[in-house]
Amino acid sequence: MAITAPTTLSDFSGFIPAEIAAPIFEDAAEQSAVQRLGQRLELGLSGQAIPVVTSRPTASWVSEAGQKAASSGKMSLKTMSPKKLATIVVVSEEVVRANPANYVELIRSQMAEAFATAFDSAALHGTNTPFDNYIDETANSVAFGTNAADDGGIYADVLAGMGLVLDGGNKVRGFLFDETSEVDLLGAVDTTGRPLWVGTPLEDTASAVIPGRLLGRTSLLASGVKSDDIIGYCGDWNQVAWGVVGGINYRVSTEASVTIDGSLVSLFEYNLVAILAEAEYGLVINNVDAFCQYTDGESS
Repeated sequence: MAITAPTTLSDFSGFIPAEIAAPIFEDAAEQSAVQRLGQRLELGLSGQAIPVVTSRPTASWVSEAGQKAASSGKMSLKTMSPKKLATIVVVSEEVVRANPANYVELIRSQMAEAFATAFDSAALHGTNTPFDNYIDETANSVAFGTNAADDGGIYADVLAGMGLVLDGGNKVRGFLFDETSEVDLLGAVDTTGRPLWVGTPLEDTASAVIPGRLLGRTSLLASGVKSDDIIGYCGDWNQVAWGVVGGINYRVSTEASVTIDGSLVSLFEYNLVAILAEAEYGLVINNVDAFCQYTDGESS
């Protein structure tokens, strides 16, 4: 039987059509905890200038016939520049030839997970980050799970982290914990015996992010949050802004060479197909000290 894959594969090259690209980005946003908590802004190829308030006007009491005090507000600009994120999937030519369109659907969730994992790792931990800041640069940290039950337990640890953020003049708008902390949070109570974590029913049981409420604030449990002894965060997620340029640039090649297991492999020679997905993301964190790390007290 003659190989017809090259003809079929030519239909894949170029940008994914809008009806396919949109779900991929929706999956990436669904699985990325940072994207869910932060603010999404429009991002063009040349970047996006974000106004940041650096000082605010003040008001003063005025005595009869007294002079009114003058004040001013100041702003500065921070630039969100797009940075390229990419992944390559290599499969046999026979798999792609069998049904290319459906194959794209099969790898959709895997591509989205790869994009979300890389984005969150860069935003939280600075892992291979192209961005200027990441949340682990914060000076605020609290050991989680070190307080005895009589001293408030996990509830006291959560409050301690909030206190560091609030003492710095910032707000606590939400929490983010690694999924390995779920059992600890589900078993934690406040001083009146009420559950600390209140889960939200899952609309998608396959989602990598579990939503809930902690002390009345939006809270997420997600995979990939943990790094070394860091297991979670609290803080002002309005200090995080992100964006993405256009759709996903999607290309297929049967003739290029790809590094596999440390060696450069000819796709043509081994009847392999490389599927490349690229997107350009931007991220700005205005104030890293608007966050507090929670570390694993039992491992420290």
